[in-house]
Amino acid sequence: MNPFIQNLIVTALTFIYVFGLVALLNFCVTRFNLPQDISRKITHIGAGSIIGFLAFYNDSHWSKYLNVTIFIVWIILLIQKGLFASDDDEAVKTMTRTGDKSELLKGPLYFVIVAAICGSLFYKTFPGIVAIAILGWGDGIAPIIGYRYGKLKYELLSSKSVEGSLSMFVAAFAASVFFVWLIIPNELDIIRILLLSGIATLVEACSPKEIDNLLIPSLVILAAVTIV
Repeated sequence: MNPFIQNLIVTALTFIYVFGLVALLNFCVTRFNLPQDISRKITHIGAGSIIGFLAFYNDSHWSKYLNVTIFIVWIILLIQKGLFASDDDEAVKTMTRTGDKSELLKGPLYFVIVAAICGSLFYKTFPGIVAIAILGWGDGIAPIIGYRYGKLKYELLSSKSVEGSLSMFVAAFAASVFFVWLIIPNELDIIRILLLSGIATLVEACSPKEIDNLLIPSLVILAAVTIV
């Protein structure tokens, strides 16, 4: 298949995947009263999982960078929705904690900006893949486990739990191993991923709310290209 056509098809599939996920979660929130904090984190995990599509891009053509198109679109949408959306907007229902549209201009917006950077400047590199895998799955799972099952609490810059931090580490490690194996199997390094997952867990434990979507991937990438 022509590389451009192949990459165009894969890009189209990313749009179907993302908008389908948002629509499904909106349906679950509206019809089945899925808690907004759960739908927000499922969206978070789903957004991180989009890197799986990178395995299907043809690297021989410039159109491989079309992988960031979905993130650019969402940067525009989140800014628009964060400023002007109504309370019943799908994105407000599924991607905010409280139903306040201004939340879209914080964590969700930071996430897609980071994803766009990883899909361009760090396209199919070990640091970029691990950063998004950790951000999507580690930081997605940790609050769900921590808020609902966390008993051993501690507080640095925000309240956390030992259970949430452990789930962050396990999910970050497992997701990183899977996506590195899927996309760039020749660079799979278990020890390196283990160390980066530990660093990410410490960063998440110390991060204030809302800016962890910036701090976690930034420091994971920095550690991956400098010391790990």
